[in-house]
Amino acid sequence: MQLAWLGDAVWDLHQRLRHCGRPGRTGDLHRAVVELVKAEAQARALQQLEPLLRPEELEQVRRGRNRAGRGPRRGDAAAYGQATGFETMVGWLFLRNPERLAELLDHLEETAFTP
Repeated sequence: MQLAWLGDAVWDLHQRLRHCGRPGRTGDLHRAVVELVKAEAQARALQQLEPLLRPEELEQVRRGRNRAGRGPRRGDAAAYGQATGFETMVGWLFLRNPERLAELLDHLEETAFTP
């Protein structure tokens, strides 16, 4: 689960960096980032990337998803599992292959990923 913890931080930082150049109040920027880092948005990001993922990346997603547990009481357990798989893959790529991580994040940018 440490990879998911790291991946969550990397994804959060990525979203903050995307938004920091935009004009706006801090609270508004924060809310925009929160929309992109919540479990449902991460699950959608994973769905968008899945066709591009290599077998070893899919394995990290599977491992993270299987270790996710039930998630929060009020949340969608399936989205939570997908999000944890996404975070695990992001953390793993951050440590192992940052160039590949940049490729995947760029793909999300190019396809205008929104929550």
